[in-house]
Amino acid sequence: MTEDLVDKRKLLLEESEEHKAKRNELNSQASQFARERNELNNATRQYVEDAQKNKELRDQSNNDVQSLKEKRNELNDKANTLFEEIDALRGEQGTGSAAQSHEKKPSAKDIQRQIDQLEERQQTEQMSKEKENELVDKIKQLRAELKDQEVEHEQNKEVRTRLIEAREYRKQASAIHAEVTEKAELAQKHHDLMVECYRKADKSREGADAKHKQFVEAQEAADAEHKQFLECQKQLRDYDKVLTGIRSKQKKVKSVKENKSARKEAETIFNAFKSGERLTTEDLLKLQRSKLI
Repeated sequence: MTEDLVDKRKLLLEESEEHKAKRNELNSQASQFARERNELNNATRQYVEDAQKNKELRDQSNNDVQSLKEKRNELNDKANTLFEEIDALRGEQGTGSAAQSHEKKPSAKDIQRQIDQLEERQQTEQMSKEKENELVDKIKQLRAELKDQEVEHEQNKEVRTRLIEAREYRKQASAIHAEVTEKAELAQKHHDLMVECYRKADKSREGADAKHKQFVEAQEAADAEHKQFLECQKQLRDYDKVLTGIRSKQKKVKSVKENKSARKEAETIFNAFKSGERLTTEDLLKLQRSKLI
């Protein structure tokens, strides 16, 4: 019976060690998943922060575009006013067929308005490279027409004075328009970066969620193995108690048997002593231990 219990205890101990090893392995996996999840969460936070910074820079650039457009438009309006005065002077001074020829031409104001509209389209609309090249060529053509008119107008002193002033306004407006284009491109750049950062944040957030799921699954499996390990340990303690009891009882039984045997031997020695036989020192010690003398 004792050997059977010992064998069962041995198997239970092996099972306990297996659960312990599996628990430790799963806890290690859970820790690794947690580290990877935390790294992805940190990356997500960084991507969101970067996206927010680019959003702020985009909005600032868009505000700059709006402010610059207002300044550009003010300068263009001043130039247009002067061109209207120039057109009026041209109309007053033209006579006969020359006047009719002038009337057939679009005014400098109309030409500039077309240029402004085309530049606005170039800046705001998405178009193919071919379409954009056509737009640029059209703007160049209109600028050439505008320059031809200005050369013609310069023959008149009163017109020339207004024309010089209008050109300065146009020059300033053109410089600001270049800034508008630059700021608009910068706004688009930051917008694209913002979108990319949010895309990366979504991807890393999905990865973090997946790692968290793996962490939870590994942790739950480790808890289950630990529970099995504890149950094995409890059963081992029960086996130990039973085996200890059995061994203690066997020891007592053995001790009783040994005492009976020693008592019987001592009685034999004592009877020999009474019969006058000579006893050895060992015989005397046995009698003392048996308390017969």
